[in-house]
Amino acid sequence: MSHLHWHRGNLQNVLFADLLKICKKYFGKPRIRGSHYIFKIPWNGDPRINLQKVDKLAKFYQVRDVKKAIEKMETKNNEK
Repeated sequence: MSHLHWHRGNLQNVLFADLLKICKKYFGKPRIRGSHYIFKIPWNGDPRINLQKVDKLAKFYQVRDVKKAIEKMETKNNEK
């Protein structure tokens, strides 16, 4: 999955496996509890990253939360 989808505002039809790869790239290895993939984030509060695999596609709110978290992280990195 490329970030191009996000820039176009298309947060639907994202494969769960692709979203998981992006989360691993940005947030490292997840803690897995049942069907939940929980990622550590470098701040307290939202957006938190907790993915749950239910189907082939990621849920819209999961993609939205990952997008927000990456944008927040990139903003913090640019402030340094």
